[in-house]
Amino acid sequence: MPSSYTVVLTVLAVAVAITVSLLAALAAGLLARAEGASPAAAVSRGGMTFAATLTLLALMVTTVADLLT
Repeated sequence: MPSSYTVVLTVLAVAVAITVSLLAALAAGLLARAEGASPAAAVSRGGMTFAATLTLLALMVTTVADLLT
């Protein structure tokens, strides 16, 4: 049974991972749009960036959570 600080740290890490993923997606979409991509292509690039960043950060969160338990 995980202790309370482990649960709090895991929830905080997930929140930070989602925030970082959203910021990366926003930056990718804006950069794509600035280079002349269509709105649909910019949203697509942002979505791919969000998914890739969230996947990598989720892997890091689960690794750290396993180390703490």
